Amino acid sequence: MKLVITFICCFFITTVVNSQERYLTKKGAITFYSKAPMEDITAENNQVLSIIDASSGKMAISILMKSFMFKKALMQEHFNENYVESDKFPKATFKGSILGFDDIKETATNTQVKGVLSLHGVKKEVIINANFKKIKDAILVDGDFIIEVDNFNIKIPAVVAKNIAKKIKVSFKFNHTTYKK
Repeated sequence: MKLVITFICCFFITTVVNSQERYLTKKGAITFYSKAPMEDITAENNQVLSIIDASSGKMAISILMKSFMFKKALMQEHFNENYVESDKFPKATFKGSILGFDDIKETATNTQVKGVLSLHGVKKEVIINANFKKIKDAILVDGDFIIEVDNFNIKIPAVVAKNIAKKIKVSFKFNHTTYKK
C-alpha cells in the first residue's frame, strides 16, 4: 500500500514539475499552534515540499508528518502515535488552485487557494486565504488557517481533552524558486 501511495505522489509531482513554468520549494515551513488551558502546544516543520505551476495556477503541497518538531519529545511522540498516527498516515497533502493567480505581482497580494486538504486519511475541500508575492524568479507565499481536529477524525482521549484545543491554528511560509531541471 505504501508503494502505491508513493507511486501516486511521485506521478503527481512529476506531472506538475514537467509543466512549462514551475516554482518549487523543499524547505517550506508549516507551524501549528494549539492554545489550551494546561499548556500551549507548538510544532514546526521546515521540510515541506510545495510546487506551483504558473501556467495553470495550480499548487500542490506535501507534508511528512514525522517532520514536525516539538519542544518536548513526549508531545512529539503522542502527536505521531496517538493523534495523527504517522505510521498509518505518513503525509498530509494539499492540491488546489490559486484563485486570481494572474493578478499576483511584486507587491503582496492577498488571494485564496481552493483545493483538497488530505489529513489523517480524510479529504476535505478548503479555501485558504494567503499572501502571494512574485519577485524575479520566486513566488513567496504565507498565511494561516484553522483546522478543526474533529473534521479529520483525529480523536482526543477524554483524559487529555481539556489539554488539547479542538481548533488548531496552522501557519505557513513558502519561498518557491524557479524549478530548473
